[in-house]
Amino acid sequence: MTRHAFFDNAKFILIFLVVFGHLIQSYIEDFNMVEILYKVIYTFHMPAFILISGFFAKGFKKSGYIKKLSKKLLLPYIIFQLLYSVYYYFLLDKSTIVTDPLNPQWSLWFLISLFCWNLMLFLYTKWKPLAALVIASSVALLVGYVDWIGNYLSLSRTFVFFPFFLLGYYLDQRHFEKCWSWKPRIVSLFTIATVTAFFTIFPELNEKWLLGSKAYEELGAFGIEGMANRLFLFGISLVMSFSFFSFVPTGKTFFTNLGRNTLYVYLLHGFFVKTFRVSDIKNEFHSLENLVWIMVISIFLTWLLSTKMVTVIFQPFIELKIRQFKEIILAGKERTMDLITLKHPHSKNKDI
Repeated sequence: MTRHAFFDNAKFILIFLVVFGHLIQSYIEDFNMVEILYKVIYTFHMPAFILISGFFAKGFKKSGYIKKLSKKLLLPYIIFQLLYSVYYYFLLDKSTIVTDPLNPQWSLWFLISLFCWNLMLFLYTKWKPLAALVIASSVALLVGYVDWIGNYLSLSRTFVFFPFFLLGYYLDQRHFEKCWSWKPRIVSLFTIATVTAFFTIFPELNEKWLLGSKAYEELGAFGIEGMANRLFLFGISLVMSFSFFSFVPTGKTFFTNLGRNTLYVYLLHGFFVKTFRVSDIKNEFHSLENLVWIMVISIFLTWLLSTKMVTVIFQPFIELKIRQFKEIILAGKERTMDLITLKHPHSKNKDI
């Protein structure tokens, strides 16, 4: 599949929104405007991310795909489960290091769910696309009635967000291209304004509905109310995701290449965010005026964790490779050889 700059641009912006959303979460109970902004972001940033992930899962039947996926997702999951356990031990001053490989630490749920979504394609692609989407959506609505479902193996989020992954799998690039004209952008502006107005008028809606990790009863909804709320939010997330896509740059930008390193940002930013939440620094930003600074910090952190320097250092832990380190060593050797050649133009490489 030819890689289009649009998707890397979208991934970089979305991972920035993940970082920004996690940072402003500390203030949603204190400032109504921050709470509204938080809810608007959470209507689409993970659904859109998941939809793009499904779009790039079209090769799931290829030989070695699942093995490669296991190495890409499950091994980093195990490594970072341990790293986060040690981190929490020191950060929260716990008496023992608590590790539970079946209960994902904080944001690590995405790795488990992403792996499961790819496996679920083997089953759901046996049906026609419309039937598969209806079944996946029905399961996502029904699991909310299972009281024990939650963070364990990320089961709740796996079922709740799978329809977005499956939809992304069935889409092709021309579906995204339909968002790239001025008419869809006008509709998108109206959609974003409407959703923002909705959260302003109905502030009592619990933001945890947007996380997909809780059963209906835990969210205070019983009977048909829970299913109706989730179905309603599904619709909002879908239209908001495509509204977002309509404003993503389609050409190469200064952050396009950084959009290929979103996994690094996703796995590493939690150490900064968790430290921020328990430190006194958080109180220094306790005002609406400082929201801009939090945005600047989020942009910087997203950029930093996407850079070559960070990927070289952490590639052995995230990808279990040292390819980029080898490339730097090789490039250094080549530059050295070029310098020697310039100093000794009559010498041959084999003699040096």
